[in-house]
Amino acid sequence: MITLVPLDTINPTAVEMLLDAAFGPDRFTRTAYRIRGTGTPLAALSFAAIEDGTLVGSIQCWPIALIADARETPLVMVGPVAVAPTRQGDGIGRNLVAQVLDAAAANGLDDALMLIGDPDYYGRFFGFSAARTSRWNAPGPVERHRLLARGDAVPDTAGMLGPRMAQAMPVTASV
Repeated sequence: MITLVPLDTINPTAVEMLLDAAFGPDRFTRTAYRIRGTGTPLAALSFAAIEDGTLVGSIQCWPIALIADARETPLVMVGPVAVAPTRQGDGIGRNLVAQVLDAAAANGLDDALMLIGDPDYYGRFFGFSAARTSRWNAPGPVERHRLLARGDAVPDTAGMLGPRMAQAMPVTASV
């Protein structure tokens, strides 16, 4: 049985090993890492999937912004969603994303979510789309159709995605 727990209760080394296994050692060169920067994930929106005491999945969310004309529009970046290679396809990632969406709603952070991912999957199961992201830029290569967002406050404006520099987003723990 899979149990979802706050990610900050898990040994960070185990999380890093899972991320390496899921995405490879070159994961730090990906555009998503450049968008997130060196900040800290939102604890209230970051979870681990545990089965029989073993970490089999994780998800992190990050405070980022769409930056245009020195003005930041706050967003929450969902991901990475990591699942142990031997457990991919078992619904663990879907459960983690669903948990994040519930926690984001409970914390008032669900009005401007974004991710980089498969539009068919994230659209069908979670309502993400590229409808308002066509003018967004990223600090690295990205397939534009994979820039997805959901929420009433998602901006449909031009800008560059990057780490949020303004006041930190409020978060409270809720599982």
